Amino acid sequence: MLGIDSDNGSEFINAHFFAYCKSHKITFTRSRSYKKNDSYYVEQKNYCVVRRAVGYLRYDTDEELLTLNDLHTYLRLYINFFIPFRKCSSKTRTGSKTKKSYDEAKTHYRRVLECGLIDDKIKARLRKQYDGLNPAALKRKISGLQDKLLKLNALKQKVSRDSIGEFKSSFDCTY
Repeated sequence: MLGIDSDNGSEFINAHFFAYCKSHKITFTRSRSYKKNDSYYVEQKNYCVVRRAVGYLRYDTDEELLTLNDLHTYLRLYINFFIPFRKCSSKTRTGSKTKKSYDEAKTHYRRVLECGLIDDKIKARLRKQYDGLNPAALKRKISGLQDKLLKLNALKQKVSRDSIGEFKSSFDCTY
């Protein structure tokens, strides 16, 4: 890895991360404040992977966090090993129109195996991991964890609504 270009969040802008980048000779830059399109590739992946998997609900309890962590573990395997994508191979501009050409759709796993820069030990480890995966079982596990997240959130919302209702009813006044 040659460099990291992060947003301005405190999860990236801190002394520990800066020291790590410095010790590993990684160039560290940050995007401009309030310019969300500076990290458009990451934002696109946030939608394609994260938002489509977990939605826009707020998950802030310990149990929801553990469920999200489990979900991301299985989702990472499913996306990287079984979901193909196409990369833009070229762009040609004719006047105001841009024509994009894409390569053949391949999974991240296949692209790593075809890359000559990756060590054979890493490729062997990935092949072994791939052989032990079942896409249908992964999909069932992902769906189950998504359902669990929705139920946890609904339960939290119900508890919140009930406590607000009790709070309001204790202050009900009739004139």
